[in-house]
Amino acid sequence: RESVVDFDLDYAIHGKNAEVSYQVRTNGEHAVQLELLDAEGSCVAQKDGKEGVLYVENAHLWQVRNAYLYRLRIRIMDGEELIDEYEQEIGIRTVKVEGTDILINGEPVYLKGFGKHEDSEIHGRGMDLALNVKDFNLLKWMGANSFRTSHYPYSEELMMMADREGFVIIDEAPAVGMCFWQEKKVFDGTRVNEKTLEHHLDTLKDMYSRDKNHPCVVMWSVANEADTSEDGAVPYFKKVIDTMRSLDNTRPVTMVHTMWPSADKVSQWLDVICLNRYFGWYSDHGHTEVIKEQVTGEMKEWYEKYHRPMIMTEYGADTIPGLHKMPAVAFSEEFQCEFLKEYHKAFDELDFMVGEQVWAFADFQTKQGLNRIDGNKKGVFTRNRQPKMAAWLLR
Repeated sequence: RESVVDFDLDYAIHGKNAEVSYQVRTNGEHAVQLELLDAEGSCVAQKDGKEGVLYVENAHLWQVRNAYLYRLRIRIMDGEELIDEYEQEIGIRTVKVEGTDILINGEPVYLKGFGKHEDSEIHGRGMDLALNVKDFNLLKWMGANSFRTSHYPYSEELMMMADREGFVIIDEAPAVGMCFWQEKKVFDGTRVNEKTLEHHLDTLKDMYSRDKNHPCVVMWSVANEADTSEDGAVPYFKKVIDTMRSLDNTRPVTMVHTMWPSADKVSQWLDVICLNRYFGWYSDHGHTEVIKEQVTGEMKEWYEKYHRPMIMTEYGADTIPGLHKMPAVAFSEEFQCEFLKEYHKAFDELDFMVGEQVWAFADFQTKQGLNRIDGNKKGVFTRNRQPKMAAWLLR
């Protein structure tokens, strides 16, 4: 039976009006009809044909934390007979990197939020619809507007909720651990080779195909914490980044670094530099007094090398809920608060910063290890979503 296979959308905003350009793919030759319905269900635009433009007068835009969703209805018709019908909620918005800004609908946006995981105490890893509702309520309670899908695409149900709640998502491919922590060499043809690259490109295509029409997705992250200092990483990630751009030229492309700016050989091809740093935790452990100088110093090095907007996508300290110490010492709730404050002092001095995402939203389970006390405890909430002092600080 003939059906709607896929569709692609692009947006342009002209004052109060908007254009929704579309391409619909079917597995047959029958006529295609499109309708765009507003939140009240009224048709605001319609068009026949597998490709074209829907013109929307007085368009309601999808805004950060103020989402407006239209419903796109695609029908395949044989005369008056309906052969197939598909509907999806969409948001009209544009994304652009300009200078040191990320612009949504032409306005600068500053990302405030977290790295997180699809993980909870009872359910474990994976999609949990009730937990999604809880998490979004807590994110809104703190004033957050974004998160990164560290380190894999999250459930489509969660992405649909982000669409509706107006959250900005950095959508990340499941490419994690390609770094020197694991091996002395990664991109030498043994651990990472042509088969790895082929699979990496397949995951990008899958992620794009599923999430391309979600307005919440404003940036693609192609990897997390890869060793971009190796010569072998250069052709590898040039292919990865070029592939992501060939799939989508409407959104910025990034990858999340743990590399030092002097050693990195890849970021010249990125639109935004994302960085994970743990000054005062994995280095100079317990010394919050070094954080501000080290953060500002390194961030300026990155900017002077690449002149890109920057997001700190991870910074945090393991914190045992209920452990209180004065003066603050590592693992206490007081220390987590002092730690975060020092990072924020640094961010406030850097005009090329466009976002800060704490690691992590909530504690999560990991494999057993000497540096893990029943999992990763860097959350500002416990694994069952009870607040530590840091949650109140961020609020």
